[in-house]
Amino acid sequence: MNTFGRLLRLTTFGESHGTALGGVIDGFPAGFAIDESVIEQALRQRQGGQSTLTTPRREPDQVRFLSGIYEGRTLGTPIAFIIENADTRSQDYSALKDLYRPGHADFTYQAKYGHRDARGGGRASARETVVRVAAGALCAQWLRTEGIHIAAYLSQVGTVYYDEYAYRTAVHLSTEDVDLLQRRYEHHLPCPDEATAKQMAEAVATARDNRDSIGGIISCRIDGLPAGLGEPLYDKLSSRLASAMMSINAARAFEIGDGFALASRQGSACNDPFVPTPSGEIEQTTNHCGGLLGGITTGAPLFFRTAFKPTSSIGLPQMLCGSDKSLHEYTITGRHDPCVALRAVPIVEAMTALTLMDFYLLHRAHQSGAWR
Repeated sequence: MNTFGRLLRLTTFGESHGTALGGVIDGFPAGFAIDESVIEQALRQRQGGQSTLTTPRREPDQVRFLSGIYEGRTLGTPIAFIIENADTRSQDYSALKDLYRPGHADFTYQAKYGHRDARGGGRASARETVVRVAAGALCAQWLRTEGIHIAAYLSQVGTVYYDEYAYRTAVHLSTEDVDLLQRRYEHHLPCPDEATAKQMAEAVATARDNRDSIGGIISCRIDGLPAGLGEPLYDKLSSRLASAMMSINAARAFEIGDGFALASRQGSACNDPFVPTPSGEIEQTTNHCGGLLGGITTGAPLFFRTAFKPTSSIGLPQMLCGSDKSLHEYTITGRHDPCVALRAVPIVEAMTALTLMDFYLLHRAHQSGAWR
């Protein structure tokens, strides 16, 4: 499937080394004023070629809107846009046409379709995510007008960990923690703590210098969500978020709240009590559940983590199988990220925004009775 969402739907198209990539957003409300600088900023945060820790491939990533926006406001009609490819070097992949790279989708795409684009992975390339980031930036703008703020960051690279206890469990953040989270993109890598970001950068540089790669984990905290977003049983917000994150290239694991750590605890240590507040509301005191119960938001901050595997394209010799079933020792060349997690932070934010806006519109439809 190349379409994501229910009421708000994003359909994407294009390949890594094709003429352009693009998308069509259907279901976006009319009359919303678009700030294109926010889209440009999100795309810059995803861009390669900005440091020695990412791929040298540098695309201008200029969005050209074809429909759905007039005089800076959405029309309620499909928003179509394209992003042209410019810095392609397809010759880097000419020798791989009949070889299956380990860890890539080369073999599986060939098995499924019988014909594939070997240039940069074609449709399976992370280049496709530029469309998601552009669409997600539109949704994030809309969500901010509803008081919803999304912040993803690197919480682990290799064996370098960031102590994120406050962001994971606190219902209310201190002013200092809020400030650190807002400034995450100002550091060496998008991590709230500059010292940890430097250590992460050193780990990536070491892997790069060894012609190898390294994995990482991206955490995401969303503040301002109302209680009640999510559908029961088979369309939980938790399951849709998992689907969204696992659709990102190189994503290999997903957890909400304390996630896998809960398996080794007792209920008395991780239940989140609800208490009345002076304003007459009800809120959690802690947030081990990650802001979701029964797949529906509790009103507490939503928190989840996504793990990304090390980049499969490395500069060390490997054994590759050919389409003729022969084995070849081959060293993969071309331009690749030593750690894909670095540039996946804005992608996680984009997929979160697309998911949450879709559920927000579903929630409004339920409340108005339009969905009955």
